[in-house]
Amino acid sequence: MKELDVAELQRRLADFASARDWGPYHTPKNLVAALSVEASELLEIFQWLTPEESSRVMEDPGTAHQVEDEVADVLAYLLQFCEVLGVDPLAALAAKIERNEKRFPVTEGDRSTERHSSE
Repeated sequence: MKELDVAELQRRLADFASARDWGPYHTPKNLVAALSVEASELLEIFQWLTPEESSRVMEDPGTAHQVEDEVADVLAYLLQFCEVLGVDPLAALAAKIERNEKRFPVTEGDRSTERHSSE
């Protein structure tokens, strides 16, 4: 299978939208709203599951398919949003990880189960 790359996926998404004359609707506001809706649809799959059930969600083929579809929708809208605004999503992620590594340095006592926000 061919290795996927972000720029190629963004081009395919742009071509898909362009062929359907959807460009005027793909404003940053509309794309981020759609992204939020799709993220909520992903959340809905997990809404009433226990932590243990959520860890096993991919074991059920039907639910696994739903999760994969919603992940694809979230990623598609995020990539389109980045394309419209000229944001390199991989560079943005790398920069955020670097900032978080500085904000939350590992210390001797940090090997706990406590989680920190990445905001």
